Amino acid sequence: MADEAIEPLAFEAALQELEQVVARLESGAAPLDESIALYARGAALRRHCEEKLRAAEERVAQIAQGSDGSVSSKPLDVA
Repeated sequence: MADEAIEPLAFEAALQELEQVVARLESGAAPLDESIALYARGAALRRHCEEKLRAAEERVAQIAQGSDGSVSSKPLDVA
């Protein structure tokens, strides 16, 4: 879990792992060094999830309804 790259994770997978990290930290069972590593991993997962959500919001904002009721979307440059 902690050694796996975050960037390729889908939003749902990253969120699930973040929930597991939080549960492990909240349990208080992890030694200090592991808790620090978990906290760092959790912070990175949170940022990743926020970026995925922001990109999704931008994509949704690009969807427009035409005067005839048709729905279209404009291409979005996600860098």
